[in-house]
Amino acid sequence: MVTNHKCIVFAEEHYNPLGVIRSLGESGIKSIGIFINSKEKLASKSKYLQKVYYVKNREEGYEILLKEYGNEREKPYIFTSDDITTSFLDHKYDLIKDKFIFYNAGYKDRITHYMGKDTILQLAEKHGIPVLKNVVVDKGEIPEGLEYPLITKAAISTIGAWKKDVFICNNQEELEEAYKHIRSSRVMLQKYIHKKNELALEAVSANKGTNFCVTIASTYNYILPDTYSPYMTVTNFKDEDLKSKLEAMIREIGFEGIMEIEFLIDQDDKFYFGEINFRNSTWSYASTCAKMPLPIMWIEAMENNVKLKDREKKVPDKFTAMVEVYDYRTRVKTKQISLTKWLNDLRQSNCKYYIGKNDFKPVLAWMMEKIKR
Repeated sequence: MVTNHKCIVFAEEHYNPLGVIRSLGESGIKSIGIFINSKEKLASKSKYLQKVYYVKNREEGYEILLKEYGNEREKPYIFTSDDITTSFLDHKYDLIKDKFIFYNAGYKDRITHYMGKDTILQLAEKHGIPVLKNVVVDKGEIPEGLEYPLITKAAISTIGAWKKDVFICNNQEELEEAYKHIRSSRVMLQKYIHKKNELALEAVSANKGTNFCVTIASTYNYILPDTYSPYMTVTNFKDEDLKSKLEAMIREIGFEGIMEIEFLIDQDDKFYFGEINFRNSTWSYASTCAKMPLPIMWIEAMENNVKLKDREKKVPDKFTAMVEVYDYRTRVKTKQISLTKWLNDLRQSNCKYYIGKNDFKPVLAWMMEKIKR
């Protein structure tokens, strides 16, 4: 693909932005990386980067954006892969909307508003999508009539300790203990179900949410009680009724960008809406491996008004994706499976999030840092 717009990845070091960099690079676009500094180098070592900046914080990265790329003839694209950076740019919407193309919903702080878990759940309910019973409270507050078990979550993903604020509580005593460790000042208490699986949809939207497409749907090949599994099966998403409801949600928000939409699946195979991550997700590179690169699709839609649904392709049967490092740690080191079986699963995986087919430096740099430590 050819574009006259520079592509900038503004992110923390992780395999999430590495997927964006590779998605662009494999389509012929070398991007610019602005990385919030970390001892572990991963994404910043990709061969698909033409220039790399290491910064101490987002404000320093923002200054580089403005100074180096704020007056381009063609507005650069900015790709983010964590909630905090997305919200950071969302807050500066009025200052940068005429200088950059970035994930937005048309107004300052509008994405951040919908990052609130109670806000997005209310919108899902409005559009007829099932949600689990929930209440948002101040930390330490225990409302009357709570049903246990419940799960705690930071009410806003940019505040608190994100996944470290997640606790499963079977009674009031366990909730009181959880509050001692939770960092978020506002907490969602949500009904906990023993999930059968989870569903993660990778999607992209343009033209204020009116041009929308879900490219892939991922479910997990084994279940972990309070987090995602690092080994998954990837398919197309075929529930047209649910897809149309999600499309209506995104249109109401007016979102433009890459996103992930998450659901829990109960023992009766019923879907419950969880949240929308308004940025590139860790799993989006699987869409690239299925020949639907979300960063490229977004650029095509924004530049040429390409209808995103026309870019959908059939995902091959038995398509799997693996986060090699974490899956090895979860299944091999705990002796759940043999190394031989794991290597066979790895070999057959259609998408590997660390090991690049033609981009080896990131994983080598990561391994050398581990060896040094």
